[in-house]
Amino acid sequence: MTATDRKDHEEQTYDVVVAGGGPVGLFLAGELRLGGARVLVVERLAEVDVTIKAGGINTAGAVALYRRGLLPELAEAWERNRWRLQAFLGDRGADAARTPPKFAGHFAGIMMRGDLFDASDPAFADIGPADRVGLGVPQADLERILAARAERLGVEVRRGVELTGFDTDGGSVVVHLDGGEDVRAGWLVGCDGGRSTVRKLAGFDFPGSDPEITGYQAVVEMSGGERLGKGWNTTDVGTYVNGPFPGRILTVEFDGPPADRSAPITADELQAALRRVSGVPEVTVHEVHSSTRFTDNARQASTYRRGRVLLAGDAAHVHSPFGGQGLNLGLGDALNLGWKLAAVAQGRAPESLLDSYTAERHPVGAWVLDWTRAQVAVMRPDRHARALRRVVTDLALTREGTTYLVGQISGVRQRYDLPGEHPLTGGSAPDLEFSDGTRLGDRLHDGRAVLFDLADDPKLRARAEEYGDRVDVVTALCPGRPELTGLLVRPDGFAAWAADGDDDRGDGLDDALTRWFVAAAG
Repeated sequence: MTATDRKDHEEQTYDVVVAGGGPVGLFLAGELRLGGARVLVVERLAEVDVTIKAGGINTAGAVALYRRGLLPELAEAWERNRWRLQAFLGDRGADAARTPPKFAGHFAGIMMRGDLFDASDPAFADIGPADRVGLGVPQADLERILAARAERLGVEVRRGVELTGFDTDGGSVVVHLDGGEDVRAGWLVGCDGGRSTVRKLAGFDFPGSDPEITGYQAVVEMSGGERLGKGWNTTDVGTYVNGPFPGRILTVEFDGPPADRSAPITADELQAALRRVSGVPEVTVHEVHSSTRFTDNARQASTYRRGRVLLAGDAAHVHSPFGGQGLNLGLGDALNLGWKLAAVAQGRAPESLLDSYTAERHPVGAWVLDWTRAQVAVMRPDRHARALRRVVTDLALTREGTTYLVGQISGVRQRYDLPGEHPLTGGSAPDLEFSDGTRLGDRLHDGRAVLFDLADDPKLRARAEEYGDRVDVVTALCPGRPELTGLLVRPDGFAAWAADGDDDRGDGLDDALTRWFVAAAG
């Protein structure tokens, strides 16, 4: 950090301003605070948005939250919501409520059968207790959990406050808020949704594909609903969903995007769409409790950083909601960015560390966009798409097909292209169970990097000493993985280095420590 940078830092009120206080913005703020950054979150809405949105957290998302000590809150949220599932599905719902399944989900409404899933697939090994929660947690509940965490960590959150503009000024950003207040910070992160003000004002490119559908998702009071099929239903017009709890409906029509996505949604509008798609003229919508429109507009910023402005979540990428990937993709962005930006903002790492944010997360976002586009292609009502759907259904209802699809949907196959040949390197670290009864996830609550010495090797531990408090060292025995002698886990829970036996217990570890934490030694 130069003298000029140091002076700018001292004059800043905050290290980072996060625009957007939804789950992604709040999770990112918490990660930044764990790294020591001073954070302000500004959120346009005065209260938590209870509009019906994503209804589940996939396995990768649940693992991230578990590694920050949030598993009990997730489990409690699941308990509060599981009774709606039971009431709607009867005996079948009771079984699901008693034993929450692995996150399986669907592909274009083709549901995955649990009895066809191959649990021995290595991708699902050592996930730990996070494998059993998340699926039934509404987004509003997750937002409340993350807001409480942010408050505990000392994040300042201002609700009912909107970013109206910003200017970059040397080594800082001056953020303009409604009401005429200006706030100076080192960095600005846009987590302000698909219509991001930050993205537009900063001039990020946002290429992609135009929408071809109009979709509605709502919670309503209706009569005639008993004539609707439960779950996902495909018709000659499009697709509709009834459930998984009473009054929740979703419709998809391939008639182009809506003329005005922001216009109020009426009961008559929802009723007309549901009747058209379902072919059930008796269904009548009496009252709308929550509703939203959506399309399959699929776009992604070409880079997630321009100078001192970064993007995360829907501000960086938008797509259809099919498969429930959006929320989990955003949580992954926040987890990846938080520790890196905190280190840079605090002067512990060079700005070049932030290059790895786009390099690692952009390919994941591009994959999600294609995954949702593929589902739209299979859902179209034309003859060719219906023929393709039958083929995909046949493949999905095989052991190999189900396991592949569940692996993709759950996020457990997600990897980063990191140096090193060990099979664990670049993937989410396995939730190892140690001889003292603790697990790897228990050691990551503070958001710090950890070098696990699994062979009681003083030389291995000594290699981390020069990195000070940036890398914790844990010596432990792991009976379940006796071949594993060392593991370096980044703050985001991804393995930066691993070794079996005496293999690569030298230069490979030094290179990984230097790559991610070298500034701490200086």
